[in-house]
Amino acid sequence: MTVLLAEDRGAVRILTMNRPEKRNALNTALTLALLEALRAADKEQAIGCVVLTGAGQGFCAGADLSEFKDLTPQKQHLVEARAELTMQLHLAFPKLGKPVVTAINGAAMGGGAGLAVAGDLAVMADNATLGYPETKHGIVAAIAMANLVRQAGRKAAFELLGLGEPVGAQRALALGLVNRVVAEPQLIEEALGLAHKLAAVSRPAMQLTKQLFHEAADLPLAEALARGREANKRMRSFRKLR
Repeated sequence: MTVLLAEDRGAVRILTMNRPEKRNALNTALTLALLEALRAADKEQAIGCVVLTGAGQGFCAGADLSEFKDLTPQKQHLVEARAELTMQLHLAFPKLGKPVVTAINGAAMGGGAGLAVAGDLAVMADNATLGYPETKHGIVAAIAMANLVRQAGRKAAFELLGLGEPVGAQRALALGLVNRVVAEPQLIEEALGLAHKLAAVSRPAMQLTKQLFHEAADLPLAEALARGREANKRMRSFRKLR
């Protein structure tokens, strides 16, 4: 079975994680497929936005624990390769020139929660949940943590990470982790509506907006303003690039 499905709706590409029997847990195959599909969509001129969702009842259960038996100190090369792959997947979202909308159709846990909030916009079903339960299993949400602390603020992020308790859609909305909460039957329609609006924006303007947005979020004010100044100069050529 194909672990990742792709469907184009006009200028929007829908990527559906397709391991419903495993709640779309991220094994190596799915992680690789996601990374390659995101990069491929970014290169395709006809695509202006990506929607990411999950098949079945869950968005993504996080890492596939069945693979952990091979990730031991005796097989350090496998441990390092998997950690690198996971990091590259999460890093891909801000590096893409095109926006990503996540449609959170069910439970998003651990690394799955990391994917859910990694998108530029997020729409969540009203019956979905989101959480980082790693500490309850004696491990750490090590890679997903980096994005969470940038999204939720320190106190809320530490509560989610430290207690490991999932939150519902309304709480996720209040924390600023998602943009919209809708009834589950309207989830994809709402996500597609946002995606089509994003896809209709000038591609050069959207690409520079994303780049500058993520730079400004992590730079001191003076440096962020300097990057903004340079971007302001580059905008003069947008009419030629459209």
